[in-house]
Amino acid sequence: MHVNGLGTANCETAGYMAGKTAKRALQSRFLEAASEQIPHKERDYDEEAFESVGANAPEEVKRAWMEAAKEIGANGLGIGKNGMMTHISQMMVERVERGWNGGNPNDILGNSVQSALRAAKQALYDLDHPLAAGHTRSIEVQQCRVQERKFYQAFIRRLEGMR
Repeated sequence: MHVNGLGTANCETAGYMAGKTAKRALQSRFLEAASEQIPHKERDYDEEAFESVGANAPEEVKRAWMEAAKEIGANGLGIGKNGMMTHISQMMVERVERGWNGGNPNDILGNSVQSALRAAKQALYDLDHPLAAGHTRSIEVQQCRVQERKFYQAFIRRLEGMR
């Protein structure tokens, strides 16, 4: 109840917001303050792609992955610089198969340089020898698969240099 601009507790009512409106205003002010204090960090999708296939891989395997992705401009999971999937890569197929069969889809590269090398060579072989021969692909997908192949080759080259 309001009488002459005063609320029931004899407080001014100007600026009063109830319920959800007050909560949203407070959240908005909090988010604005937080965004001013925390610098924006650009997401590294190559690193995120690695984490989704190399959860247990050693640091040198990660370094080889990141260097190959930087050199080629593509990664082995088919995730572009904008975070969108460019195509279904061989490692993505392997992730789905492992998940379907009860394995760990985040551990394709294993826990050693040798296991990562085996996984990369298998992905390259599967890319070069598709099960569905003669499958028509768009020009964009064909170009992405060429980039994927180059990535696997660069990744393998780096891993072999570690042996």
